[in-house]
Amino acid sequence: MTLRRVLSRTAFVTLAALAGPLAPAQTAALGGTLPLVSVGQGWPQAQETYVIRVSAADAGKPLGLEVYSPSLNLADAEGRRGPVYLGDEAGRRGEAFETTFALSGPGGVIAERRFAPTREHTWEGLFAGGLPAGTYTLQVGSRGDGKNAFALRVAAPFALETTAFSAGARGNDPAPVLVARLNVTSAWVGRPFDISNYDLDGAREVETWAVLPGGRRVNLTPSANGKAATDRFTVTADGLGEWQVFLRVLPTTRQPSNALRYAFRLGGTLVRARVGGFTPPRGARLTNRLLVDVVDPQGRPVPGASYTVTGDNLVRPSLPPGYVPVGSTLLEGTGNVVSPTEVRYRPGFTRVRFVARSPQGFLTVETVAVFGRERLPLSGISFRVAGRSFTTPVNVPLAPGDYPVTPTPLPGSTVTPPPPAQVTDNGTGRVTIEYRVRPEVSLVTFPDVVDPCGVTQLTATARTEFPYRLPVRLRLTLPAGWVSDSRPELSGGLSAVSPLRLRAPVRVCRTDTAEATLDPFDLRTTGQARVRNPGGANVTRTVQGGGRAALSKTAEPGARGFTVTLTLNVDTTLENVRVIDPLPAGGGTPAVRGPVSVQGPSLASVTPRVEGEAIVLARVIPGTYTLTYPLFTDLPADRVVTAPDLSW
Repeated sequence: MTLRRVLSRTAFVTLAALAGPLAPAQTAALGGTLPLVSVGQGWPQAQETYVIRVSAADAGKPLGLEVYSPSLNLADAEGRRGPVYLGDEAGRRGEAFETTFALSGPGGVIAERRFAPTREHTWEGLFAGGLPAGTYTLQVGSRGDGKNAFALRVAAPFALETTAFSAGARGNDPAPVLVARLNVTSAWVGRPFDISNYDLDGAREVETWAVLPGGRRVNLTPSANGKAATDRFTVTADGLGEWQVFLRVLPTTRQPSNALRYAFRLGGTLVRARVGGFTPPRGARLTNRLLVDVVDPQGRPVPGASYTVTGDNLVRPSLPPGYVPVGSTLLEGTGNVVSPTEVRYRPGFTRVRFVARSPQGFLTVETVAVFGRERLPLSGISFRVAGRSFTTPVNVPLAPGDYPVTPTPLPGSTVTPPPPAQVTDNGTGRVTIEYRVRPEVSLVTFPDVVDPCGVTQLTATARTEFPYRLPVRLRLTLPAGWVSDSRPELSGGLSAVSPLRLRAPVRVCRTDTAEATLDPFDLRTTGQARVRNPGGANVTRTVQGGGRAALSKTAEPGARGFTVTLTLNVDTTLENVRVIDPLPAGGGTPAVRGPVSVQGPSLASVTPRVEGEAIVLARVIPGTYTLTYPLFTDLPADRVVTAPDLSW
């Protein structure tokens, strides 16, 4: 073998010219797989590269990457044609020689081992663990003057693939050996496919051929010393399937070993073939084996975890994003624990365990009702975070990150989603969901027209649709000239099913206005009483954060009964306003309401619709509206005016 050569000659043949009548492939026992080679100096490829692809379905499965005879065996080089000769050759005696095997992936080097010359063939484990889905490369390079033959294998379902590689043909093995396997698919049909070889040293040294699907053998052209040869095929439909390339050293060889190269191209582009695989000699034992477990504190494997090994026998875990190392242990073998993420070991049978925990924090979620200046804690309120539903108050375990919290609306309140909550590892984020309660308060004076110092009754009512009881206080403020013997305030619980109502008889000696206040909302409304007015009543409703409307009612005697006037003042646009105006009861005949007319702003929808005791206005805008209708009744004037009400 001459190591310092260049590619020089290419021969092209077609499948038709090569084949002629094709005979079945030989069935004699094969000599195994052609050993791979790493040459230190003067070779076209200074570094051999093999590819391992891990699919998503195979992620995490043990790779089982092993090598037989990874070092240059000095005894092998001296023994030459001995029965266990693998093809190692040493250059100048005493010169240093070193071979490095490095497995790399998307994140960098995963495992790296350096081997110096020895005097034996050893069987070594390079990487036994699982890997995430992706494409990985195994690079083999040597320094020094020499040739190191070795064999590689991986566990099923993985394979070693390469487009061009160096191998060694041994004079002590005359049986055919498998060079490579190729998977020819329908995408190759009609395209030129080349099988190239380099430096086979001619037809006296070796023969090489391809076996096509169906067992057809096609001889390949062995290249001359320092030259290249290429056999070209035009792929046809009957050639789909696995192609196998073989080589056999002839009895006429003059060399104990011969370094050579193969390459494969489709349409001029390099394509991958499967190489490697070996059966250890009988009695051989795995010299060095490293098993690494990456588990959580409960001893369960961490999904997606792996490890890396550097040339100085230092093993480290490769953890999924965010995982936090807890500790490391040397379960079997010799070495020492450097840190929770580093264990140094002495080659041999070694088992290392790394413990890591998933990053986790907590999110505390609470809910409160905000009413006025008060805050009332609520429980049992549903919300969603991280795609799941919970009820407050609760501590939710979550991985670190920012989490939007989605509250559930509650009637009679407004709620704004809080800003996303931040959860940190070993930390607790906090979120308070605030429900701002919307109540309303009204004040009715009945009658609202009295004789001087006559008595009227004030009725203040607080309402809400909020389903939870809120502690509130309803109070009346009377103007000068108004006197009541009742306490003008009432405290209690306000909720959707429990309105709060305060009634107080009041002696009115002057026309003026009383005020009802709902604390702690500081929500206010007024009610007026007039002295010496023939008759009237009024009501004002206010909704916090919404609209305010005031309604007054008067009745004047007419020719055949009374003329009733309802005056409505609103300060915001409202839909479907219901003026509730019950007809007076009693008398010889039932009271009858005549046609209702409405005057108001021109842009409003003020066509009235009578529904029982309610007069409905479809839409009102800010302004004053006057509703008038004749009331036919034989009741006296002091019994005509009924208390009106408002809703929308």
